[in-house]
Amino acid sequence: MTEGREGRVLGLSRVSVRLPRGVESVDRVLERAGRSPFERRMFRRFHGLRDSPTLAPDEHMEDLLVGAGREALAGRGADVVLYGHSHVVQEFANRPDFSRRLCAALGVPGAEFYGISHIHCVSVLRAVEVARRYHARPGAGPGDRVLVLGGDRGSLDDTARIIPGVTVGGDAAAAVVVHSAHDPSHGHSHDSFRYRYLAGATLRDHRFHRALRMTQQEQRLYAKACLDHVTTVLREAAGRAGLGITDLDWIMPDLTNAVFWRNFCRETGVERDRVPLDLLPVRGHNYGIDALSNLQHADLTGRLRPGDRCALVALGHGAYFQVIVVEVVGG
Repeated sequence: MTEGREGRVLGLSRVSVRLPRGVESVDRVLERAGRSPFERRMFRRFHGLRDSPTLAPDEHMEDLLVGAGREALAGRGADVVLYGHSHVVQEFANRPDFSRRLCAALGVPGAEFYGISHIHCVSVLRAVEVARRYHARPGAGPGDRVLVLGGDRGSLDDTARIIPGVTVGGDAAAAVVVHSAHDPSHGHSHDSFRYRYLAGATLRDHRFHRALRMTQQEQRLYAKACLDHVTTVLREAAGRAGLGITDLDWIMPDLTNAVFWRNFCRETGVERDRVPLDLLPVRGHNYGIDALSNLQHADLTGRLRPGDRCALVALGHGAYFQVIVVEVVGG
């Protein structure tokens, strides 16, 4: 478990999620892109994908990021803002002064701003790991706060939105504050949090760097490798927290599709009800924020209890994998 100086531990605030007003059926997205009737049926019947959040004509992705960020900050400041995104180029960031404009709208005009990308859907959880390193730096203070933002506009381009045979991406944003606090067992309460950071692990398999340009043979090998690598990185993260996979109360999944997680449960013996997929038909895949969205949804629906250990899982094309283990503590 990560513990800082003078009994401080690292924690995460409650997660804030912002969805657009629009919704588009996955079947309609696939039809518009000219995908075959067979693939469309597969997405609906086997992958469990039905609806995808989509910006309305008068909505902007930047506004979703600001709304999520301001709610996560809850009127307090941040020293650093980290924005994790899967698409390397974001349409709204092409307008001048994006970072300064975003920080001003968030109410943290003096914060340092950094983007984290080129690692696809792992970017947001990796940003949490970068925030952890920030808090571990020499000279870190007990009041330091890092705002992690995530979200991509998938609906801008159907070509980028669709991963053939795998998933369809939607528009949504999420935010969480990573900060230190005195361990409650020490009798102090400098700053409260909802989740205690326990451990993390990452993995990369360079064989699949071609991503969407992989051959069919590479894609078949990649599907099996993903199952193996998710299991490996989960075991490593849980082990660093002094746990085994069976000790985890929840695995908050990347929401690419249901087939992957059914196969995962079959291969590992993890009970399906510990891998919640109820958001899959109504939100589908939303790039790097899926695990945070699952965590927020489980909290809002009353499933989480103090002491629950939750593994947040992200995997991305290019064979990137990230797991973070947190414990529900209140706040």
